[in-house]
Amino acid sequence: MTIIAYNKPNGIICTTEKVEDNIIDAVKHPEKLIPIGRLDKNSEGLILLTDTGSIINKIIHPDFEHEKEYIVTLNYPLRNQFLKQMAEGIDLGDAITKPCIITREPNTKRVFRIILKQGLHRQIRRMCNKMDYQVIKIQRVRIMNIKLGKLKIGEWRELTQEEMTELLLQLG
Repeated sequence: MTIIAYNKPNGIICTTEKVEDNIIDAVKHPEKLIPIGRLDKNSEGLILLTDTGSIINKIIHPDFEHEKEYIVTLNYPLRNQFLKQMAEGIDLGDAITKPCIITREPNTKRVFRIILKQGLHRQIRRMCNKMDYQVIKIQRVRIMNIKLGKLKIGEWRELTQEEMTELLLQLG
């Protein structure tokens, strides 16, 4: 079983289809890999890819409530009411987001960290839009126990044995 961590640049599309800027061509891995879930074309950061399709659903299905952590930059300074409502859940029209953990990034005015246990389509952008904010940048920094760390944009690495062991334990 192969699982890699990739720091997806903005503009790369999370698809195996032969389209321009697809993630498979960007990664250039010697094995045939499949992205585990998605990350918006306009978002960057951690995405996992694997050669083992049977684990994908165990990681991405919302019923399992695995944590995904993001750092988000907005167009306006954060208001306390924004942080409170985002944490409690936002009615997006087609769904109400589950409560999440959200914290202001230290020494910033427009940056927050959010930990989600669900992954609705363009969820963070839609939540912020409902609160009259525009997202300038989204970077995913963690999926479950796997952290982006110092991986440079556009680079990938194999999971460490420790990461792999803990991930498989969490997946059951």
